[in-house]
Amino acid sequence: MGRVQGKIAIVTGAASDPGLGRATAMALAREGAKLIVTDVDLPGAERCAQAIRDAGGEATALHQDVTSEEGWKQLLDHVIAVHGRLDVLVNNAGIAVLKPLDDLSLSDWNRQIDVNLTSVFLGCKYAARAMRASGGGSIVNLSSVAGLIGLATCVAYGAAKGGVRIMSKALAAELGKDNIRCNSVHPGVIWTNMQAAAGNGSRATADNLADGLPLGRVGEPDDIANCILYLSSDEANYVTGAEFTVDAGMTAV
Repeated sequence: MGRVQGKIAIVTGAASDPGLGRATAMALAREGAKLIVTDVDLPGAERCAQAIRDAGGEATALHQDVTSEEGWKQLLDHVIAVHGRLDVLVNNAGIAVLKPLDDLSLSDWNRQIDVNLTSVFLGCKYAARAMRASGGGSIVNLSSVAGLIGLATCVAYGAAKGGVRIMSKALAAELGKDNIRCNSVHPGVIWTNMQAAAGNGSRATADNLADGLPLGRVGEPDDIANCILYLSSDEANYVTGAEFTVDAGMTAV
């Protein structure tokens, strides 16, 4: 207990259950952080916050469209007004529209770039301002194995997630002088609502994907949450500009 005791943390995209944002918020809260969980699905975010409170933690749920710059400004103003500082930002919110190139519309492309990449830029920009004022912090950006290797039907998704990877490294180089760390996490086949949608709701489809992996199994949201917990904690105070693959060895073969 207490690995992030007293830290103020924002986790975006926390509504989906099972989902990486929800699992991450729960893990941070169990280790003592005070959570602000956001999502366009406010009732889902409220359920996440309530689950944290039911377990003895502290959490507030807020509606957020992560593609809105004004929304980010309002969120950070609220956090500073209530808590006085920000220690951790987890840019988790994202979507996946997986289509062959011929079927991928410009609208599909733009939406994925907006939600998966531009939102991360906005979050980093405004979180960094808040963290700089309070002596530093940790930014963790969710990328994907699709941001490291080429995967069919992931043209837009992979482009956005690859952008998140390089953006995180550039920010690590730029923000280190302010004691702000920035790292990216690259999940593989993890059983979430997003993964279920990609496989038409079938766990068997995910299991088939995992059969060829060195560890031979589908991951769980807590596998990602535990990595993010480490990066959010002072245990990782010399870690920045790094990419963490949590993928059962998918990118190792």
